[in-house]
Amino acid sequence: MKTILPITIFPIENDGFHLKVIITINGIAANAIIDTGASRSVFDETRIQSYIGDDSLEEHDRLSSGLGTNTMTSKKVLLANLKLGKVEIVDYDATILDLKHVNQSYEKLDLAPIDGIIGGDILTDYKAVIDYEKKKLILSTP
Repeated sequence: MKTILPITIFPIENDGFHLKVIITINGIAANAIIDTGASRSVFDETRIQSYIGDDSLEEHDRLSSGLGTNTMTSKKVLLANLKLGKVEIVDYDATILDLKHVNQSYEKLDLAPIDGIIGGDILTDYKAVIDYEKKKLILSTP
């Protein structure tokens, strides 16, 4: 089964683009960036609180790299329900990072803040295809 999600392609400064997709976290709409270079999907430490209620974040036993830094302390939380169109992931073991620097950059560009980044784990598992011309993310269920 395939699911097709509309994406928004928007310029970042004058020399690049980001791809935004609307997902749902525990039934609430969220902004996410598609990042084909990210090995794993991650969610913002501050913004995730509105999606998980009183669930506490657990310290992760490893450091994460990327996003303009050498290493970042990460946390984790179990998301009861993560949906990308018709693709529903139940009990997703989410990695949580402080994405404040990304959202500060977005604020300077008058862009809406992001709640997470969809990375290689989900993109690979669901055989993602990005159609830039039609502005669509196509996912296939395994």
